[in-house]
Amino acid sequence: VQLQASGGGLVQAGGSLRLSCTASGRTFSTYALGWFRQAPGKEREFVAAITSSGGGTYYVDSVKGRFSISRDNAKNTVYLQMNSLRPEDTAVYYCAGRLRGWRDTSPSDYDYWGPGTLVTVSS
Repeated sequence: VQLQASGGGLVQAGGSLRLSCTASGRTFSTYALGWFRQAPGKEREFVAAITSSGGGTYYVDSVKGRFSISRDNAKNTVYLQMNSLRPEDTAVYYCAGRLRGWRDTSPSDYDYWGPGTLVTVSS
């Protein structure tokens, strides 16, 4: 599976961005997907996950009510809509795929990773 994230950029606090991640190489609807982020000097952090069908989602507490994960299996794409952005959301954002389970939040639970996209939120 190859994953490619896009949509990062510079935004002011309170603004919005939508990240996209397009996949290839395996039937898209057979694996769950997640978004992680990594700020400078920090460990990679779980942000959100979605089941293979899109029927279930899960978020880290710090983004609940602000971020929304979704997927379009016909387009082989997963999205992360980010609203009410804060400076502390600044990080490189990564999408990842996994073949089993979906609620575990450790990066080691994921099988596939793509290169990240940088999100910078200015105050």
